[in-house]
Amino acid sequence: MIQAIGLTSVPRRNQPPAVDDLTFEAGPGHVTALLGEPGAGKTAALRLMLRLDRGRGIALFGGRPLDRIPHPTREIGTLLGDVPGHPARSARGHLRMLCAAAGVPAERVDEVLDVVGLTGLADQRVGDFSLGMDRRLGLASALLGDPHTLVLDEPAKGLSPREAAWLHGLLRGFAAQGGTVLVTSSGALEAARIADRVVTIDRGRLIADQDAAAFAGCRLRPRVAVRSPHAGRLAHLLTAEADPVGLSPGGAPVEVVHEGGSRISVYNSSCAAVGELAYRHGILVHRLTEEAADTGPVTPLERADGRYADAADGGPEAHPDLAPAAIEGLDGSYASSAVQPRLPAPNPVWPLLYELRRAAGVRTGWIVGAVALALSVLTSVVLARTGDSTAVRLLTGWPLLLPLPPAAFAAGLIGALSFGQEFRYPALAPDVGSVPRRLGLLGAKLVVSAAAALLLAVASVCLNGTVLHLLFGESVLLFPAGWPGTLAGWAGLTLGCAWAGLLAAGLFRSTALGLVAVMVVPTVVVPLLGSALSQPAARSLIGLPQRLRSAALVQWPSGLDRGVSAALRLMSQPVGWALALSLAVLLGAYVLTVFRGRPR
Repeated sequence: MIQAIGLTSVPRRNQPPAVDDLTFEAGPGHVTALLGEPGAGKTAALRLMLRLDRGRGIALFGGRPLDRIPHPTREIGTLLGDVPGHPARSARGHLRMLCAAAGVPAERVDEVLDVVGLTGLADQRVGDFSLGMDRRLGLASALLGDPHTLVLDEPAKGLSPREAAWLHGLLRGFAAQGGTVLVTSSGALEAARIADRVVTIDRGRLIADQDAAAFAGCRLRPRVAVRSPHAGRLAHLLTAEADPVGLSPGGAPVEVVHEGGSRISVYNSSCAAVGELAYRHGILVHRLTEEAADTGPVTPLERADGRYADAADGGPEAHPDLAPAAIEGLDGSYASSAVQPRLPAPNPVWPLLYELRRAAGVRTGWIVGAVALALSVLTSVVLARTGDSTAVRLLTGWPLLLPLPPAAFAAGLIGALSFGQEFRYPALAPDVGSVPRRLGLLGAKLVVSAAAALLLAVASVCLNGTVLHLLFGESVLLFPAGWPGTLAGWAGLTLGCAWAGLLAAGLFRSTALGLVAVMVVPTVVVPLLGSALSQPAARSLIGLPQRLRSAALVQWPSGLDRGVSAALRLMSQPVGWALALSLAVLLGAYVLTVFRGRPR
């Protein structure tokens, strides 16, 4: 059950709140429709319920608020708007990535694809999907966690009648198994068809809360919609000259309702009678149509992949009497497909699995890495030809004119690209307000981006060294003393750039600003720290490793002293100080933003 109590959104710029003290319930085993015109506050109400926007009030799912549910995405399935996803990712790859984020086994993907009729299109790119296929993929995402509650924002908007009939049958089948379904709708006829209960709102306030029969009785009466520049005169004539025999074949008196402006609605009449009256009196009519008339049953498009709904029975041709049974057939098919054993508990490594599938599922990161390595090799060859660079700069492909080498810049770009995608997916909307999960995803992103950065650092050095050796021989690489520590510093620089891009993109919610933050470190922060560190120091850190070793309870190997000394030398450089300072500031700001960003 869903209980929304006193939902009120925060007003903007002295405007009335989009949702104002809204209270309603959606019971289990029923489909509840939240009805309202565009701009009435339906989407805003759902975002308040899912803690995506700030406001007052509370929404209870099964008697618990969202932040008290251990695994929200496994209990609440959501679909808000379109289904975002990388257009190059396949439908199966997209769902497998969301499975890892929600802590659901990957085997669940094939089950939900079969439920929504996309099994034959599992390997097709998301960017090639039509609107109907895209909506089916969104429903598959919502059903991944085997939830008991569905919250959908206008799922049938823009769909064909056959796709809409399939959707209605699927939702009714879900409710028939005891699930709770809450959908929004802008059309009264659609709400009456799909819902067992209709909650009508206007300007964010509750107008009516009725069962479907009572709603249809008062809102879906057949009427004649008329639009005319002389609507007032036509309404007066309809009322004054109403003839029960001519205007109202059923004998009921004619009712005329002013809808505002040039629109009127005529009840207990017909288009022919109203049109003849307007013609006799010379009244111009811009629109004359009958509304709220049911078009009759529609055969649903049960599958979007062209396969039969039940291949074992020979398809619909084997049972022609089942073809018109839209809702009954889908109810049964959903029940047989969706009843599965309870999903196991989420694995603690689900954030890492998600990040690996997100990063490796598209070619963007691979292309960035390949281009960076190619530029690094080209730069190294040019530097070797000029003969005015050290071996370290040759191996890293870092000329003096550039603030960062290509590999470090690419690592920063990969880090900036890795943030924020997961919370754009409607299926993961219930998890947005969970701070532990967001910090867990941040940790996974730090690990994966660090691995990518170190891989770039090692690959660039090895590739540059190999190419230089083949072209110029061994004489071009003359390593200075302490070169292992210097190469370790190069790896640390690449790692720091990746983390700086990641944290800055997460803080500013922008990939471009994350990349700007990577460039700010060498161009602004490093010169400032360099000027500050150029002043002579009153004390020195020389001998710190030996003093630490003598003070330690457990004596470490003597070779570790050289490593600590090398690390201290690296940290004493302006680049090391700049990266450490930038990362500390970005990490602190990001964590503070995460905790302060929790909806109340």
